[in-house]
Amino acid sequence: MVVTSLRSFLLAGLPCLLVALAGCGADPGPERVAVEVWAHDGTDAERAVLEQQVATFNDSHDDVEVELRMIAEGDYNDALQTAAASGDLPDVAEVDGPLLAGYVHQDALVPLDGLLPDQVLTDQLSSLKAQGSHHGRTYAVGTFDSGLGLYADRRALRAAGVEWPTTVDDAWTAEEFSAALAALAKKDADGKVLDVKLNYGVGEWLTYGFAPLVASAGGDLIDQDTLSPAGHLDGAATRSALDTLRGWAPYVDPNEKDDAFVSRRAPLSWVGHWTYRDYAAALGDDLLVLPLPDLGNGSKTGQGSWAWTVTASGDARQHAAATFLAHLLQDEEVLRMADANGAVPGSSTALEDSTLYAEDGPLALFAEQLVRSCGIDAPTATCVAVARPVTPGYAVLSSQFAQAVSVALSGRAAGPALLEAVAFVRADLEDNDGFR
Repeated sequence: MVVTSLRSFLLAGLPCLLVALAGCGADPGPERVAVEVWAHDGTDAERAVLEQQVATFNDSHDDVEVELRMIAEGDYNDALQTAAASGDLPDVAEVDGPLLAGYVHQDALVPLDGLLPDQVLTDQLSSLKAQGSHHGRTYAVGTFDSGLGLYADRRALRAAGVEWPTTVDDAWTAEEFSAALAALAKKDADGKVLDVKLNYGVGEWLTYGFAPLVASAGGDLIDQDTLSPAGHLDGAATRSALDTLRGWAPYVDPNEKDDAFVSRRAPLSWVGHWTYRDYAAALGDDLLVLPLPDLGNGSKTGQGSWAWTVTASGDARQHAAATFLAHLLQDEEVLRMADANGAVPGSSTALEDSTLYAEDGPLALFAEQLVRSCGIDAPTATCVAVARPVTPGYAVLSSQFAQAVSVALSGRAAGPALLEAVAFVRADLEDNDGFR
């Protein structure tokens, strides 16, 4: 009886032995979709958060496996351009905001409308909606955005008898800012009282940091319909803005060691959100966050940062990629990344829970400015955050404008540099058939 029972047991189990790798006839479930994700390798804190976000996602999803590749920030765009040209793109790619239009023009990206939940898209900050949209479709979403303004040393302002604005709507006029610089210079050993981060060099910083002055003067760098620079990049508003900037050049600290503000050598610093923690540690309660000067069309600020896109891969991978982006855009994940890099949380609901950017936070001004985005329309006097020009030729436009800004900050007339810039941008536009 024992032998018979054992034989029956073994015979009954034989089919299971033959299909053991298939789980003894059990349904193995759907095949896991591999999603390749490329991201720029930013700070150590950003990298650690993103790696943890990927690990958490993979642990909680049986049907999608994210494979993360980090690429050095300085090499990232070249690598992505090479991949786009060869048709060997990852499934998800980070894109620096102002370069988005170029990738859309290359048919490298797919719209996110319909891929991501409507609530996720609705909850994006106004500035991110503007940055991520092209031809009426959404191509990019962000977990954070950038803030730009003036940091000020309260102690130095008081010593010089300078009153400061408390809201973006009562920002210093150009004349008031000039007067503030002159008053601060009288109390300063070398008169160099304004830090504009010259140590960052001539590059994207100068466009991000100073194109808003052109909008504040009532202009733009290109015609948004034709993408032509003529009459805009060299127009009256641009010339006026750079002439005003030239007038402030004598007060600019060279800041070779990036210590002008934290050492309290320069009481004003024209820069973005990323310096806040160092500045707060150095100045404590004396640190003020102020809007940029108003050149007549309202104070304006820069916006835009790294954003997430889905590339033109197969449908299955696109939907899997969107699942990963939805994970990154949950409020708790948005706040985790914002806490790591100090940037403005990219969703309105996450913003309310931010210790830095909520209504009573020390950087509330930066958040308010982004909520009051000018979108993709011509800036009015009441909107504040201005997107960099939306054009596939942005890289050429930015490099040429930055050269003109550098000329103005050296104290020279920028007119000739602007004319040269127009010639370069127009040639690029013609070489690419108007980017049609």
